Amino acid sequence: MKKQTLLEVKHLQTSFETERGPVTAVDDVSFEVNSGEILGIVGESGSGKSVTAQSITRLHDEHFTSYNGEVLFEGENILTFPVSKVQRIRGNEISMIFQDPLSSLNPVHKVGKQIVEAILLHKKVSKKAAKQEAVELLRKTGIPSPEERYHEYPHQLSGGMQQRVGIAIALACQPKLLIADEPTTALDVTIQAQILKLMTKINEDSGMGVMFITHDLGVVAQICTRVMVMYLGQVVEVASTKQLFNEPLHPYALGLMESIPKLEGDRHQKLSVIEGVVPSLSDIPNACRFAPRCPLATSICVEKEPQLEEVKDGRQVRCWHYEKLVKEENEHGETSG
Repeated sequence: MKKQTLLEVKHLQTSFETERGPVTAVDDVSFEVNSGEILGIVGESGSGKSVTAQSITRLHDEHFTSYNGEVLFEGENILTFPVSKVQRIRGNEISMIFQDPLSSLNPVHKVGKQIVEAILLHKKVSKKAAKQEAVELLRKTGIPSPEERYHEYPHQLSGGMQQRVGIAIALACQPKLLIADEPTTALDVTIQAQILKLMTKINEDSGMGVMFITHDLGVVAQICTRVMVMYLGQVVEVASTKQLFNEPLHPYALGLMESIPKLEGDRHQKLSVIEGVVPSLSDIPNACRFAPRCPLATSICVEKEPQLEEVKDGRQVRCWHYEKLVKEENEHGETSG
């Protein structure tokens, strides 16, 4: 069965007005999300992952934010919608789960009431029916004794339970697209595994598309279908999860892969790191943005900006020297063999 393209982002640019002038946090970003798939979006802090996700439903104050490009949701450009129409889509057809559940839960309202409000906002049902749906959602997200939890406040729940409530609210209207912005970062490993298992099951059962934003490559390997790697507001590589882990084509993606701790080998060997730091958005390098930190950088990298291009098997990469990287990887593999 052919998967349907739910979201198609074309040349998205998001800029913010600051005291020093406009700053572009997302620059010429293009990608798509299909029904039934989980697209992972990875990169260091400051790479533009969250701003990209928030731009899809125009979450930023539009008095100080400029959106350009296209965000096509089921063929319609959200960036051209009146605010009232965008508000109807948020939480209904497109939902978000945030990193800190307490930031999205109202501390003075019981969790059941908050789920009911999400249901009543977008669905024409009675309060009684909405309450029944809310209890069922709590049950579906793995919260024990949901009838009792329904009447509790967020602070009475553990971090894992709070995040499950956040997921329940996000799923209240059976969205077609779910955007999860680092939803497991603040949780311990055991709870994180439970949340990931829950999200994978929901994705499989409902067929909704998922954008999963994370800096944890272990999570990406576990649940994502494809991966988009971002650096300083741009997409630098797009590949299937297997392709990216087996043969990263961009030096930055390779650096991320090599920085993953390995169980085998010399325990005293230092972890591989990417030298330098992500520059400020107000001090973006000319041409290739990764050039100041890249071991493969040459004169062309600081003179001319590489474009994101399709190279093979549907993969995309933004690098002048990706072929050299592939050659070195192949030679390394032959030597190791």
